[in-house]
Amino acid sequence: MDTGKRAVRIVRTVIETLKPAFAVRLWTGERIGPAAGPVLVLNDKDIVWRALRRPNLSTLIEMWVSKAVDVEGGTLFDLFERRAEGKLRAKLKTLPKLQLLRDLPAVLISGRPRAGPADLAGRDPFASGSNAEAIRHHYDISNAFYRLFLDERMVYSCGYFTDFANGIDQAQTDKLEHICRKLRLKPGERLLDIGCGWGAMLIYAAKHYGVTGHGVSLSERQTELARERIRAEGLEDRITIEIKSYADLDGSFDKICSIGMFEHLGIANHAAYFSAVRRLLKPDGIYLHHAITRRSKGTMRRTLRKGAEYRALIKYIFPGGELDTIGMTLSGLETHGFLVYDAENLREHYARTCRLWAERLRDRFEQAIAEVGEPRARLWLLYLTGCSITFQRGSTQIFQTVAVRRGKGLSILPPTRADLYR
Repeated sequence: MDTGKRAVRIVRTVIETLKPAFAVRLWTGERIGPAAGPVLVLNDKDIVWRALRRPNLSTLIEMWVSKAVDVEGGTLFDLFERRAEGKLRAKLKTLPKLQLLRDLPAVLISGRPRAGPADLAGRDPFASGSNAEAIRHHYDISNAFYRLFLDERMVYSCGYFTDFANGIDQAQTDKLEHICRKLRLKPGERLLDIGCGWGAMLIYAAKHYGVTGHGVSLSERQTELARERIRAEGLEDRITIEIKSYADLDGSFDKICSIGMFEHLGIANHAAYFSAVRRLLKPDGIYLHHAITRRSKGTMRRTLRKGAEYRALIKYIFPGGELDTIGMTLSGLETHGFLVYDAENLREHYARTCRLWAERLRDRFEQAIAEVGEPRARLWLLYLTGCSITFQRGSTQIFQTVAVRRGKGLSILPPTRADLYR
């Protein structure tokens, strides 16, 4: 039997063992599984050899990026929802190993070196903390690309759904309003936004709450567009943005927010960051900390271990990124002179946000390909889909934490949170 037939038999055996509720079409044209619904398409005759040669998540990602693996008649979400029931590891243990061993060696030695896929990984992805180059890798792709899937304000962080039927534009407006209320913003106050992105938070707060805003970012393309948007709103006298690290800032601010920036710092830099925020925040000032976290797993070693999905994320999407736990966040704030008042988990909101982003990107996929090329567009579709699923199943979470700079006497916060939901 030639190696091609052996590879087909291996794939057929795996599929029949796992029993997913979607069909699989092989490079030979053979279709296995239901006649209707989404189809997982295996386009590359060497796909088994590639998986055997390097059996890890990066191989699967590169297969997707290069279209060796594709989906027809549905989306990646559809495949996930129709995945095989039960735990994958338990299913894999039931594979007929002797039968597979008759075919695997021949397939493994039959492959030939091939040109590698497009190199989409960031430089030094597993370092602790994102430097300016790592920030550019993620945020300086193309402003036009981000416009394809973000909301009208270009808010690149978790939305807030007062109703899960709401669209992304409404959810992001409601998120900005929710944050402004948590910060108890008042006219004339100075607001600092650390990692201000395209300026949506500063513009909203200045227009609706009368504050004077300052933002810092390490992304040149984001800053360029943010300044254009500020000029278009006529807010140049009330909002300024610098390409600068938070560590190099001076001055004092009534309120400070960090929305989706903390994940880039690296755990080794958390103490310096919290110390800087305390230094910049006025006595009794309020700090809002909006960041993704991982689940605690009992011991610090287990908690901080980077699993396959985590390592893939920082290799291709967020070089240098590290997640802490909500417990580490709270401890870090308290250790560095803050009193924590609220921590709100928005996990379900981020699952919904990422799903809407993925759907919008898919709807505009030809435009995305024209803007950044098909390999990167496919990578981002996979990334947004994967993030939605990860938040949906609770593997990662996201918290908005409100803290005040510790001082003597009562804080400036009201006695209840009724004002947040008026």
